[in-house]
Amino acid sequence: QVQLVESGGGLVQAGGSLRLSCAASGRTFSGYGMGWFRQAPGKERDFVAAISWSGGNTFYADSVKGRFTISRDNAKNTVYLQMNSLKPEDTAVYSCAARTTYDPVRVYFRVSEYTDWGQGTQVTVSS
Repeated sequence: QVQLVESGGGLVQAGGSLRLSCAASGRTFSGYGMGWFRQAPGKERDFVAAISWSGGNTFYADSVKGRFTISRDNAKNTVYLQMNSLKPEDTAVYSCAARTTYDPVRVYFRVSEYTDWGQGTQVTVSS
């Protein structure tokens, strides 16, 4: 099992930026696909972005494409989500997820494809 801890959330005005981090521990980070999801109150958990272990492949939800960037530093066992041009509709709890099956190339965007989850960090965007 891998432990995931998110940080970097907070309150920001519309148009602002935040950078989320997700630190992994407990098992080797090698070969894991990683993703970010978000859940607004009363709504289902939605896919935001995913990255392959190699970092060479990324995938984004249409709603964040061009504004958010996912990246990872495997030496630090950390995944990042840079969020720019934030909108009030981006307000949600953001969680990172790991797929602990070795695959250095593929990206995954379904909740069911991930095996381990962090507790989440709140992002609130005011208008």
